[in-house]
Amino acid sequence: MSKITIFDTTLRDGEQSPGATMSTAEKLRLAHQLDKLGVDVIEAGFPVASDDDFEGVRSIVKEIRRPVIAALARAHPLDVDRAGAAVEAADKPRIHVFLATSDIHLKHKLEIGREECLERVVEGVERAKKLVDDVEFSPEDATRTDVAFLCQVVQVAVEAGATTINIPDTVGYTLPTEYRALIETLFRDVEGLEHTVVSVHCHDDLGVAVANSLAALEAGARQVECTINGIGERAGNASLEEVVMALRIRKDLTRHHTDINTTELYKASQLLSHITGIYPQPNKAIVGRNAFAHEAGIHQHGMLKERMTYEIMTPELVGAPGTQLVLGKHSGRHGLRNRYKELGYDLSDEELDQAYKLFTLVADQKKSILDEDLLVILHHGAMKDAPESFRLVELDVNCGGKWSTARVKVSHHDEPPREASAKGDGPIAAAFSAIDELIEGTVEIIDFEIVAATPGRDAIGEVNLHARIGGRTFAGRGASTDVVHAAARAYVNAINKAELAKALEGVKMEKESSLGGPT
Repeated sequence: MSKITIFDTTLRDGEQSPGATMSTAEKLRLAHQLDKLGVDVIEAGFPVASDDDFEGVRSIVKEIRRPVIAALARAHPLDVDRAGAAVEAADKPRIHVFLATSDIHLKHKLEIGREECLERVVEGVERAKKLVDDVEFSPEDATRTDVAFLCQVVQVAVEAGATTINIPDTVGYTLPTEYRALIETLFRDVEGLEHTVVSVHCHDDLGVAVANSLAALEAGARQVECTINGIGERAGNASLEEVVMALRIRKDLTRHHTDINTTELYKASQLLSHITGIYPQPNKAIVGRNAFAHEAGIHQHGMLKERMTYEIMTPELVGAPGTQLVLGKHSGRHGLRNRYKELGYDLSDEELDQAYKLFTLVADQKKSILDEDLLVILHHGAMKDAPESFRLVELDVNCGGKWSTARVKVSHHDEPPREASAKGDGPIAAAFSAIDELIEGTVEIIDFEIVAATPGRDAIGEVNLHARIGGRTFAGRGASTDVVHAAARAYVNAINKAELAKALEGVKMEKESSLGGPT
């Protein structure tokens, strides 16, 4: 079983994804997570691109010691020297030299011929070799390069001293069978290639970057260049988490392994999303919000009996939150009964049948069903018309210093308004803390979202939140041209729904008691 080197280029190619630019401090923070994840190589940046990129690489070199730290350089003396200076203090420095080799790039971008291309490859690799022992070479746009010429390029790079040869599918053009055949051809026709590490770098323009990477491993490649969440130029790169877990879950076929600590995958994904503001699509494999969520009744039934029926890996294996049985119009009785049990209700078959009928009616009107809906269904109420047991009468906030402060007045039923003040890390947090002073119990925010309901500078801000109150989940909504006021109203809205659910439950208990039933 071969060990596959995981070369992470999130900080270099990943950062080239539109909108994904990171500060030096943010790069360093992510580099620490990549170190904890266990990647073998961190491509820390393109030092010649800017002073910030140069300093970003240098800051990572100073603090991250275990993995190889690579810096990218064109096959140009200035680039190579700049990259060498950036990584010179690393315990394991690498210079990654690249030069375009396809006729398209040679003619239209570089405006040079094949002979000059070969000369530049040799000069670039030899110059890098004088600075570090570990030199990687990439023929850019390799998969659209004439195969015979590509073999020549790789041959001179190997002879010049490259220790790793990377074959990039720069524009995501190739398909798995074709890519595998290309790697096999290089091993067959390039003398000495077997003594180097052959690497692959695939882009996802046709959606097959991971498949191409796995196909190349079958052909003898032993390093995969990839990024967290698959971010990168255009459609992105091969996703690190997908490559790693494919090798982990299907090791019976791949016969390979990595040194990645898979329980850190979800944390890495979340950290990158937090830094860049770019979140993976919900159905993203391994780290997407729905990766371990099940709504269909048949799936939920199977999952409740044995997780392996519909999960080929556990969320714990990748450090993700637990499996979610999401209630919606596709859910069945088993999923509904299970959620009621989690809420503390052991329903009889008759009660379940009645609840399920009402559940299907509500599910046809809503994308997902919350605990508040289930409580209303059980007690035959109407949560959407929840009365204002608590009402926000007044809210004043002050912010701009280390702490924000808020003063609120809240009325409860017909009682005179009561007042409370509190501070928090921001005006919304302060407002929530002040409201907490005037209610019984605790409120835990699970989800919080602010959206602009109307355009313009005077837009109405709409706040949607999910809060856990008394062990159950309630949704709160509020709108205002002032988002702090909108958030406070949404918070009180969720509290009122919890109050109504409590009242409905009390009515049901009274009825059961009067009939001689359980109390």
